[in-house]
Amino acid sequence: MNPYSLSVIIIAKNEADRIERCLKSVAPIADEIIVLDSGSVDQTVDIARRYTDKVYVTDWPGYGPQKQRALEKAAGEWVLSIDADEVLSPELRDEIKVALAGNPPVVGFKLPWAVIAFGRVLKHGRSGRAPLRLFKRSGSRFSNDQVHERILLPSGKIRKLKGRLFHYTHRDFAHYLEKNRQYAWLGAQKRFAAGKKGFGLTGASMRALWTFFLIYIIRLGFLDGRPGFLTAVMYSQGSFNKYAGLWALHQEEKDKEKRNLGIQEP
Repeated sequence: MNPYSLSVIIIAKNEADRIERCLKSVAPIADEIIVLDSGSVDQTVDIARRYTDKVYVTDWPGYGPQKQRALEKAAGEWVLSIDADEVLSPELRDEIKVALAGNPPVVGFKLPWAVIAFGRVLKHGRSGRAPLRLFKRSGSRFSNDQVHERILLPSGKIRKLKGRLFHYTHRDFAHYLEKNRQYAWLGAQKRFAAGKKGFGLTGASMRALWTFFLIYIIRLGFLDGRPGFLTAVMYSQGSFNKYAGLWALHQEEKDKEKRNLGIQEP
């Protein structure tokens, strides 16, 4: 019997083609699996119920609030927050078991990404990140952000594991474009609500150039060949769209203020 307990939390919508791969990867080490579905019209819920009886159908309040809902249903000492398009590699799964069994003096673990894009495992570029996904439940919570939520932990050390968390980031190029559009717009709205300016379209252009340079050069995305180049371009485009969207929202606000003051545009 394990000297620890692990809850796995997953939020999902219309992930019937991907969620089983995720569930299979976590089932061997999970004491409980909690799935929050926000209105799937495919077989996502039916597939999830093959692996757990803790499947809940909810509305959609945004990424941060939805993951917090899932966290509040968890009972384990440790929590693994994983997306339906992610899969624990066998090496990472074994590493998690060993790490938790050793009663580590930490509050969380970062899991290195391995992005799967255009039929290839990207070892650099965007895969240079290691998101925080495994953490102690007590004292932890998710931020209330609608997108790009954060896990807020109590004070303590955070370690980085070595095994890879496979991230099947998109189904095809059309899906990639749609995700890019969705996240860029949500990111623009988030920054606008926070009162951020973004330095207009010049700032948007500079952000795009920096994003490409970061992923393709600094994080060695060029070593992933053509998929690495295309991934860097797509993230650069998403960065531009996000800050261009922020500029557009401020323009709309200015136009609204002018209309309220009765100022007519020429």
